[in-house]
Amino acid sequence: MAEAGQKAPDFDLETDSGDNVKLSRLKGNPVVVYFYPKDDTSGCTKEAQAFTELSSAFAEAGARVIGISPDSVASHGKFRAKYELAVELAADPERTAIEAYGVWVEKSMYGKKYMGVDRSTFLIDAKGKIARAWRKVKVPGHAEEVLEAVKALKA
Repeated sequence: MAEAGQKAPDFDLETDSGDNVKLSRLKGNPVVVYFYPKDDTSGCTKEAQAFTELSSAFAEAGARVIGISPDSVASHGKFRAKYELAVELAADPERTAIEAYGVWVEKSMYGKKYMGVDRSTFLIDAKGKIARAWRKVKVPGHAEEVLEAVKALKA
């Protein structure tokens, strides 16, 4: 399980823009990696919109924001277009990054157990270390809190 202070597990995933994003190539600036369960569901949409609203502030702070879910590249493309999202969305259908960060967990809804993504965010510093980890994220106010942490890193 990925924790603050550890080297961030590397990943190389396809994005909805058709490019690949490889974490180890992004050293030199902070990277915000947020894992979410599913495109176009209420909580995930609100989270992506919150990061989108603050995208220029993250860019000003020198940080790149990448959302990762098990959805396909095509699903990400529809999700981005529908909500005019400004964050990068990476597809992890094989769950390599999701499992490397320890966010594929047993969940329970209405007494039924199933496996799914635990909404989590990781702030990775310019050297590739996890500066901060948020697990079991509650969406309201979360993007703002992450932005403050990014700014604190640069201070």
